Amino acid sequence: MNQNALTVLRAEFIQAAGRSLSLPIAGALVWTIVGIAALILPQSTATYVLLFGSGAIFPIGLAVARVLGENLIANTNPLSRLMGLCVLMVNLLWALHLTLLFTEARVFPLSLGIGLGLHWVVFSWIIGHPVGTIHAVLRTFLATGLWWLLPAHPISAVALGVVVAYGYAIFILIRRPVGISGVHGKS
Repeated sequence: MNQNALTVLRAEFIQAAGRSLSLPIAGALVWTIVGIAALILPQSTATYVLLFGSGAIFPIGLAVARVLGENLIANTNPLSRLMGLCVLMVNLLWALHLTLLFTEARVFPLSLGIGLGLHWVVFSWIIGHPVGTIHAVLRTFLATGLWWLLPAHPISAVALGVVVAYGYAIFILIRRPVGISGVHGKS
């Protein structure tokens, strides 16, 4: 594929996806609820709030996308299909997440917090903007660092790191120009 064809595909992806805010908003909402729940509920109960909450991100994201006019699933662009495959790749990590849940539950939130954010690197490449790579790296460092710094509250610690990374991404995605003529969404 030549560079011009890739530029066109990226521009079409950006046009259909809009600002790509729906899933980060849903993720930030869910991880905020999880982090607060983990401060109030027993650790074992909070772990299940995290488990089921992480499964709610996509449906909530679909609802937010509808309100924002973003196209999450009906996009036929090959880059959208690539993004879907990346989400599949990230979801294959559930074999690891569930193993940790039942053998080393304290590590489960860290595994989930990092693992569910890996597809951001490919999203970054698709839109031709570093926001996704920065989100994934920031998320990994913050979740890991806070997990070690706050051992009494592993779920809330990871949730805080993930929410801060989402906050960064949402801020950048809101401010990023979106259009159809350029890779970076410049009109």
